[in-house]
Amino acid sequence: MENELFTLFGKAVTVGTALIPVFAGVIGLFTNWVAIKMMFLPINWVGVKMPFKILGFPVFGWQGIIPSKAAKMGSIAVDTGLAKLGSMSEFYKEFEPEVLSAHIVAASRDEVHATVDQILQREYAELWKAAPAPVKALVHAQVEAQLPAIVAKVMTGIGENIDHLVDLKLMVIRHMEKDPRLINRVFQEVGAKEFRFIINSGGWMGFLLGLGPMAAWLYVPEWWTVPIGAAIVGYATNWIALKVIFQPIEPVKIGPFTLHGLFLRRQDEVAQEYSHLIAHDIVTLPNIATTMIHGPEGDRTRRLIADTLDPVVDDAVGLARPLVQAATLGRYESLKDQLAATAADSTIGTLDDTEFAVGRAEALKALLAERMRELSYRDFAQMLRSAFEEDEWMLIVVGAALGFGAGVVQLALTL
Repeated sequence: MENELFTLFGKAVTVGTALIPVFAGVIGLFTNWVAIKMMFLPINWVGVKMPFKILGFPVFGWQGIIPSKAAKMGSIAVDTGLAKLGSMSEFYKEFEPEVLSAHIVAASRDEVHATVDQILQREYAELWKAAPAPVKALVHAQVEAQLPAIVAKVMTGIGENIDHLVDLKLMVIRHMEKDPRLINRVFQEVGAKEFRFIINSGGWMGFLLGLGPMAAWLYVPEWWTVPIGAAIVGYATNWIALKVIFQPIEPVKIGPFTLHGLFLRRQDEVAQEYSHLIAHDIVTLPNIATTMIHGPEGDRTRRLIADTLDPVVDDAVGLARPLVQAATLGRYESLKDQLAATAADSTIGTLDDTEFAVGRAEALKALLAERMRELSYRDFAQMLRSAFEEDEWMLIVVGAALGFGAGVVQLALTL
């Protein structure tokens, strides 16, 4: 034949036959690339949602596997990662409550004075209006004098109760549900090198595995040989890449070589990347503060702050307390509750300071990175493995299906 290149074991190898492993390499590269994209994209559902699936696959649309399960993936991220690195109270200590107290006092002093004025003007307009300037100044002076001690007490109280005030898992899940891009970032940034390996390895593994379909075509030149061989390549490249990333769990020495999962070899490096993401984007001061005030235990947080602030109001009113109580016809306790509620928002709101939060995040990052380096290889592997585990069969099957289709195209074009 005029396009014959050489003979192999008595069989003529044509250009089309020689291209089989080349196509297989392209197939492996392409199917692995598609598999990774399907994990993360699209962020939101694209297509028409149907009330049924076929073999576990949606029929007329797709959403990235990880963002489609943002809540579940957030829960997994806590269970397989954060929960093994520390508790909410340990994380809070890394923020250094005494530093938080000093920041809150400095940031909220003017707002506290304004709050006292607003409440007294609203509740006791005539009384406060008629009060001499020295009396007003004395009330503000008493509040300001007690502010550092009171804020420190509030921070201590929060620290002692933080595990009850903030549900770490629920906080993470809510943030993941609100912005699925966040859970994508957790897995993409932690496993960036592993995902590149999965894609790139599809090329060279596909070429090597493609030698099998080439041999099959030489000796069994039936139309189905190449598509089935390509399907096997698409299946095998995904399966092998996933295994190589996480296996073996423990290092295995074979002569001069050490076999160890690619992801596991990077434990120190990943510890830095993961801890930075968690400390700067998820377990942050603003997120914790928002959860404390507006989360399920928000009322409990406000009550804790209110109980701490009660003495401040009493001391501020001072000798005029009986008069104030009489003038307000029993609404004095309501006054204290209003002041406490406003002070709660003011106190916690001062933590929503980006520059200050970044400094506290670095302290938490150091703790997380240190704890992560100490994880066993098995626990460490689960941090990324959990992203694949439940739905990896889907990625492998897609690889096989795309491989089969590519094999049909190759059959038509070159064979």
